[in-house]
Amino acid sequence: MSTGINDIYYSIEAAVSSEFKEKSSKFLAFAYPVNVETEIKENLQKLKEEFWDASHHCYAFMLGPKYDFFRANDAGEPSHSAGDPILSQIRSLNLTDVLVVVVRYFGGTKLGVSGLISAYKTAAREALSQAKIIEKYMTSIYNLKFGPENTSWVMKNIKNSNAEIVNQHFHYETVETILTVKVRKSVEETFINNLQSTLGIEVSGNL
Repeated sequence: MSTGINDIYYSIEAAVSSEFKEKSSKFLAFAYPVNVETEIKENLQKLKEEFWDASHHCYAFMLGPKYDFFRANDAGEPSHSAGDPILSQIRSLNLTDVLVVVVRYFGGTKLGVSGLISAYKTAAREALSQAKIIEKYMTSIYNLKFGPENTSWVMKNIKNSNAEIVNQHFHYETVETILTVKVRKSVEETFINNLQSTLGIEVSGNL
């Protein structure tokens, strides 16, 4: 049962790439699904090693279901001519948990600031157009402790709420099961209330 909470956000399913040329300059664009800054740094480092002779490695990323952690880097291009246009394309598709890197090989003809903005925007857009956009959900994590007499009721609620069991442990001395479950925000309140209404079920979290 939904509480009306909007817990959906959007990302991309897998890494994609594209190539774009403008006045002899070549722009190689790469989009990656990412969850943490470590993954961003790793992907950037791989591209810098692979395309070590490129003129620039410009990028932007958005992280988190609230779309509140982002960065844009011009990597030596004129201020706001590369990173911001890339970020604008991520935002235009309402995406998060995404890194887009555009690798530029300078072709000898200067594009000017407006030309660079257009080129980086186009390169990012073409890469993202190759990606499959997926729905993701805001979740909370809880620990559940219960005896065998409540196993059926707990499992029924997990199934009805489409909750995910991420860890489980059976305590032989007390004959209790301990589950760690991940549940969507939109059904969290109903899920927890149902469990807490039954004697013998301990609920701890949100962790």
